[in-house]
Amino acid sequence: MTAEKQEILTRLRQQISVAQGFKPSPISIGEGFGLGEIEACFSNNVFPTGTIHEFLAEHPEDAAASEGFIAGLLAKLMENGNSCLWISRNRKLFPPSLETYGVDPQQIIFLDLYYTKEILWVMEEALKCEGLACVIAEIPDIDFAQSRRLQLATEKSHVTGIILRKAPKRSLSATCCSARWQIKPQPTALNDNIPGVGNPRWEVNLLKVKNGEGGKFYIEWAEDRFAPFESQETKPQHQTITLPERGLIA
Repeated sequence: MTAEKQEILTRLRQQISVAQGFKPSPISIGEGFGLGEIEACFSNNVFPTGTIHEFLAEHPEDAAASEGFIAGLLAKLMENGNSCLWISRNRKLFPPSLETYGVDPQQIIFLDLYYTKEILWVMEEALKCEGLACVIAEIPDIDFAQSRRLQLATEKSHVTGIILRKAPKRSLSATCCSARWQIKPQPTALNDNIPGVGNPRWEVNLLKVKNGEGGKFYIEWAEDRFAPFESQETKPQHQTITLPERGLIA
């Protein structure tokens, strides 16, 4: 694709984003969220705030990895001092662990509800509160109509919404979310061969992006920020060739 065509495509994506209700974030994002190549997947190369993000977690280990990755996002979303509402049915998150990602757990309001209908209603009402930085809800499934109601609420308040779908029961269908993520854990690397657990690492699959392109990325949390790392899949494979021994010629 030529540079001229690429420029035209970028302008069209910007116009479509405005027509669909995407507005610039009212908070200062500085150098972005530090996600590197991932942010280039989004429209205008900017991580979309003030919209709904959907995270898929089919297994418990995927849910734990998603929570860690979301915590890294919260560190940026909450840097202006605003609070976050985290709604769940059967919460497994250990609040003090959020400090690993630079998030003060005292700034998060945890609310435990049982019925999905209640969780969605509370999330919709919370998204209307402009004083919140983010609203997170743990539910197994959501349909297009429900996601559309949440998206309409967040477009008015610019509050970022995150839906963490743990063990989804229904097949994937269209939603009104701006991005669909799937986070999987990756083995950590020990620092200087010191025993213990290394930095949290994830395989980040961006399955769907509104007005953008998805992809697979490998990222870790190191020194209070996101940083890419080279996985075994991305490392070049070197093949060792053993030559036959050459005998002595008399």
